[in-house]
Amino acid sequence: MKSLVIVESPTKAKTIKKFLPKGFLVDSSMGHIRDLPANAKEIPAKYKKEKWANIGINIDKNYEPLYVISSDKKKVVDRLKKQLGEVDELILATDEDREGEGISWHLLEVLKPKIPVKRMVFHEITESAIKDALENFREIDINLVNAQETRRIMDRLVGYTISPLLWKKLAPNLSAGRVQSVAVEVMVQRERERMRFVSSSYWDIIAQVQKNGEKSTFKAELHRVNSERIANGKDFNAETGELDKKGGVRILNEDQAKALIEEIKTGDWQVISLEQTNQKRSPAPPFITSTLQQEANRKYGFSAKETMQIAQRLYESGYITYMRTDSTNLSSQAIQAARDAVVSIYGDEYLYKSVRSYSKKAKGAQEAHEAIRPAGTHFRTPQETGLANKEFKLYDLIWKRTMATQMADAVLNFTNIEIEAKTVKTSAVFKASGKQIVFPGFFRAYVEGSDDPEAALEDQESMLPQLLVGEKVTAKKVEPKGHETKPPARFTEATLVKALEKEGVGRPSTYASIISTVIDRGYVQKDGNALVPTFMAFAVTGLLEKHFPDLVDLQFTSDMEGKLDEIASGEQEMLNYLDGYFKGQKGLLQQIEMQETQIDPQDARKIDLPIHGLNDIQVLVGRYGPYVQKAGGTEAASTSLPVDLFPGDITPQKLEELLKDAKEGPSSLGKDPVSKLDIYVLNGRFGPYVQLGLGDDSKEKPKRASLLKGMKPEDLDLPTALKLLEMPRLLGNHPETGKEIRVGIGRFGPYVVHDGTFASLGKEDHVLEIELPRGLELLELANAKKSRGAGPIQELGKYPDEKGDEIQVLTGRFGPYIKWGKTNVKITKGFSPETITRDEAIELIKAKTK
Repeated sequence: MKSLVIVESPTKAKTIKKFLPKGFLVDSSMGHIRDLPANAKEIPAKYKKEKWANIGINIDKNYEPLYVISSDKKKVVDRLKKQLGEVDELILATDEDREGEGISWHLLEVLKPKIPVKRMVFHEITESAIKDALENFREIDINLVNAQETRRIMDRLVGYTISPLLWKKLAPNLSAGRVQSVAVEVMVQRERERMRFVSSSYWDIIAQVQKNGEKSTFKAELHRVNSERIANGKDFNAETGELDKKGGVRILNEDQAKALIEEIKTGDWQVISLEQTNQKRSPAPPFITSTLQQEANRKYGFSAKETMQIAQRLYESGYITYMRTDSTNLSSQAIQAARDAVVSIYGDEYLYKSVRSYSKKAKGAQEAHEAIRPAGTHFRTPQETGLANKEFKLYDLIWKRTMATQMADAVLNFTNIEIEAKTVKTSAVFKASGKQIVFPGFFRAYVEGSDDPEAALEDQESMLPQLLVGEKVTAKKVEPKGHETKPPARFTEATLVKALEKEGVGRPSTYASIISTVIDRGYVQKDGNALVPTFMAFAVTGLLEKHFPDLVDLQFTSDMEGKLDEIASGEQEMLNYLDGYFKGQKGLLQQIEMQETQIDPQDARKIDLPIHGLNDIQVLVGRYGPYVQKAGGTEAASTSLPVDLFPGDITPQKLEELLKDAKEGPSSLGKDPVSKLDIYVLNGRFGPYVQLGLGDDSKEKPKRASLLKGMKPEDLDLPTALKLLEMPRLLGNHPETGKEIRVGIGRFGPYVVHDGTFASLGKEDHVLEIELPRGLELLELANAKKSRGAGPIQELGKYPDEKGDEIQVLTGRFGPYIKWGKTNVKITKGFSPETITRDEAIELIKAKTK
């Protein structure tokens, strides 16, 4: 009997093929083979005149979706249909979550096989897992399919009904989403908290104390003076910045702290109390999707999307178990593999005395998988895998976390002492604490937030000298230290995922796409690792809060996820829920009909910022971005806001300054020595720039140059502005050709150019400072590289046909591509040129050439 096994990707197909008996043909669907129409072009002609066609859902016909096969999947479908005619049975082996179940169902609907069909599921691609799956086929779970389809329909209904409303009332190309809008709301609320925050200052005193007879010192912090406790950071409200406890604490200012130091530094210092306790630390549960994303972001700076792409490759290549899961459960085989590895690598004393089990799931957990762990019944060490770069880092992280779950608790000894500095009038009590690792336990394998557990062990220890109550000590240095309370931190990808998971918003498979979407749509910008909501995010969130509050309500969205879980388990009927959600008394359709006429575009474009002192100043969003406007006199004054100014950084003073500059006109940095025209720093739609003259008396557009990344308008001087305006700046003439060599900034960064040959500047080069000798050096390197040919990123081997031409991954003018003979194939979104496999490259070549 011959069987066709269909999976989602070429990599997964290649891995699973190794474990299947002879007679099994394996191919991939390359993800979903059909979906709702992405645009009007994809809508079949016979449906184009239907009112519901633009949404792709026939609401009046039980929410029937209009599924279409996209042009890039038609060849895939044709290939699978052809193969289906050559086999005796079809085995659908897509992932076992809702999305995977949906892919299998769509394959069944499109291929319409007339042979037996089996559903095969597994959560790791190992020989034993595939063997077990071949002995335990099941039917397609229609409840999982319904849950996936319900989510897709709901997302489309929200996106295609609310988004056009935003276009009309705010600006073109905006979008709303069932989960996306809630994520933006969470970040906007945090930014509002930061705006409302009132910074408070307080002082404390730090003493460097020495045990008599020893050279080293330890730190002690002032705790109380004459029985009155001194305020510290914990006494201030984390959200407002103001003092929480009005009585019982004393706030020191700088003068008081300095005066107190003068009084106590010559007093008698001695230990008045000492307490030692041992505490145990237990390892964190094994990774689920969200915690893996958080830790990879903290340790390596990987985005949620990047983490999932790497994890997908590791899973499909057979290194780890399925990476989209809410469950912290480990199978008995996995636990035994981890325990065996602990004894082998670390010794018996590091093995936890009994099996450590984790079965807790996150709020609203939907999947029935294991936690993310190394695949198989024997865990390969990271060094044994042969992995490199990011794949190695992520596998290493997963391996260490899994090992730690079966390791002994760490035992730590904490020492807390109080030291009194006593004078005739004053008793100042300082506190010092020390920590010693008595037994490292699981710390040997894994310390959260650390790349190197062994180094982290040293960092974890802060030991105090052996001291006794009543023992005299010496204060070697006593200094005041000022503090300012800080507003709540902006979200990073890691903390946003944690917040959404805590509230039950979204699911493991959605966090990466949520974050990518809100960044791509311009609702959030990244400032380092911080996610900062933009002015448009504030405007959209404000409109939704006022007119569609359910769409940005955490509990409402979490309840929706719960309903999807109920559909997946068969407890909730799909159509009844959709009808209530869209057509119900308080459904989305009725809300839109009621609210559309209530939304005043002028009012919607005003951004409500919780900042004191704005008075008659108003921040708005318009077609060309955010701007500030001030009412008064016969006409309002207004000006655009700089692109690098975030809502949370606004102050009344800054807005007044921008309005003043707009009214009075820009001030000149000085005159250009050649044209004698003034040079100005101006603000435009795409950020600050320098301009030669104001262009009032000329039909020609004035010469402009954008400021370089990191430059601030207020720091700009005339020499720098002149260099910017020179771009592309003349370095000199080539000693052999006599032709010009210039340096400039282009689409792909700073460069030098000579006679059509471009060379990128190195990291150590500065575009404003580079001179002719370095330019010649860079051009020489570029010519040498061109003469020997740019090396391939990857050599993937020969194509499986009679010609057997080599498959290479190269970099060209327009980015990375695959070269096979005379055929060039662009590497599409979702594939990395450094990690794309031979099978994936062959699939892309087939898709283009057939």
